[in-house]
Parts: sequence; C-alpha cells; structure tokens
Amino acid sequence: MQPLEIRTATGIRKVGPGYPTFIVAELSANHAQDFQRALKIIDGAAAAGVDALKLQTYTADTLTIDCDNEYFQIKADQQWVGKTLYQLYQEAYTPWEWHPKLKQYAESKGLIVFSTPFDETAVDFLESLDVPLYKVASFMTANLELLAKIGKTKKPVIIARGLTPLDGLEQAIATLKQAGTSQIAVLHCISSYPAKPEQMNLKTIPDIMQRFNVVAGLSDHSLEIPVSIAAVALGGSIIEKHLTNSRQEFSHDSLFSHEPHEMQQLVHEIRIVEAALGKATYDAVPGENTSIMYKQSLFVVADIQPGEPFTRQNIRVIRPGFGLAPKHLNDVLGKKANKALKRGTPLFQEDIS
Repeated sequence: MQPLEIRTATGIRKVGPGYPTFIVAELSANHAQDFQRALKIIDGAAAAGVDALKLQTYTADTLTIDCDNEYFQIKADQQWVGKTLYQLYQEAYTPWEWHPKLKQYAESKGLIVFSTPFDETAVDFLESLDVPLYKVASFMTANLELLAKIGKTKKPVIIARGLTPLDGLEQAIATLKQAGTSQIAVLHCISSYPAKPEQMNLKTIPDIMQRFNVVAGLSDHSLEIPVSIAAVALGGSIIEKHLTNSRQEFSHDSLFSHEPHEMQQLVHEIRIVEAALGKATYDAVPGENTSIMYKQSLFVVADIQPGEPFTRQNIRVIRPGFGLAPKHLNDVLGKKANKALKRGTPLFQEDIS
C-alpha cells in the first residue's frame, strides 16, 4: 500500500499505515461569512494539535443556478429547509479572496492547508495557491471530468465515500489514476448530519484498505469522539472532523461540528491509541520485567547437598519466575545436583549434573 506523500515547504508528511494519523479540521461554512471568526477557528485547530486545515472552494454559481422551482428547494434537511440550493451556497461558501489569507495564517500556525474543489475552475485557482493535496467530496465522486482535472495535478487525493456505491468508487479511483495521480486515500463517510454511531459501519474501513489497496480513514460527521478512536484502531490513517468555535454560534455546519476542546480531546486520545496499537509481538516489552516475580519457575525448597538427587520434596514450581521454566520439572526430577544449593534459590541448568 502506497502512503500519501504530502510535500510542504517544511518537508514531506507521509500518511498511511505505520505513520501518525493525519487529523484534519474542516472549516466548511462555520465561519458564517465572518473572516475573524474563520481565523479564530484556525486558532482552535492549531491549539487542538490537528495536522491540517481543509477548506471548500466553490461559489453558488459554480455549484448550481439561481432557481427557486421545486427541484431547487431544500426540503429534507431541517436546518436548511425553506432555502434554495443557491441561497444556501451563497451563505455557506468561503470567499475565494479569503483563501490565500487563510492559507498563510494557518501555515504560520504549523498546519497543512488544502481544499475540496467543486468544479474545474476551483482546481485552477487552488493550483495557483500551490495546495499540496486535494479532497474530493462524497457528492462529487461521479463528476469524472472534475476528477480527471484533479488527477492531472499528480498530487495526493483524498476521496470521501459517502453515498458513492462500490462501482462508483472503483470508477473514481480508476479515473484519478488514469489522469496521473498515484497517491489516493479513501475516507469512509456517512452523509448524515450529524451521523449516529449506529449508522457508522466502521468495519468498512479495513475493507476499503483490503479491497482497493489504498490508505483509508474516516470523515466523521458524528458528535461522538469514540467513533474516530475506533476508526484509528481499525486501521484508519486519516480522521477528518468539522470544527467550530461553538455550536451555540449558528452556522450551516455547526450542529455536527466539534468545538476546540473536543477536538483537542480527540487528538489526545488518537495519539494514545496510536501508541497503544504498536506492533504484533509476543516478546516482553520494557516495563514487564518487573512482573517476572509473579511468574512461576523451579526453586530449591530444601537445602540440597552435592550429588543429592532432585525430588518433589526439595524442588517445586513456585513464584517467583527467576529459575528454570516449569516445563522442565519432569526432566530435572531424579537427576543430581552438582553443587550445594540453599533453600530459596532458583534452580538453573548449570546446577544439574
């Protein structure tokens, strides 16, 4: 499996199994058209210890048309009901003139900055900003022209799965590869806002890794920190969460976004899980040696003279575990001591004739 190699001004950040989880804070519409609010969210992301900030690059006109007939009326999403798609995106988009300023500010805080382009002009714009990687939104995976445009940049690409069916995901990956992008990650994603834990089906993450031989992760729209923790435990290498200053400050995505203190807790617990996962091993690890006295081994339990045979009366399997392993008991019984052995000493191979 090829890891992503994200090239930045400060070096290469590798993302994939064996590397630290790449934790992304999604700005989305949580700035509510307030630039200072956007900067404050970036401050929260940096303080929380995330690795990257993700933007969304579109305008109402690049996503839809200004039309209010029944096809363009939002009816299903309660927080947006009564608006047209055009009205929603006019309120939610991140002004393009903000992008270079947000990128510079976030990079000054040590964050990697990238974006989700929603049309080909957005890719051209983001290329002018020299973003180091791209995200494909789950609702855009069928736009093969857009994917081909992104693929031609030859930069790493993260795809959110969402409602994309299996054959659609296969086609999206193939399109990116054919266009020139070899570094691809796929995020499992539930397009429900907020998503409930019982909807998550996190076992899809290792299946993505096995089925497509790509880096996998989770775009987490739930409000539960353990969901992302479990995703990492299952092999996820990327976690993406929406970030807001406060869910009490309404914005179009605030209801399913983490607050800075929650993001900080998430980052802290992911790093603990990474350390705990370690590697597959059956050897003792540092710190376990002090527990050897709670194992059992062969010990001398009565003084033994040179040439005296070992019996069940003068040796036993007891704690602590400093002597021969218990499995050697029957081999030792009947053999003779080659030196004097005192009660309470461990029995070693060199003590036996």
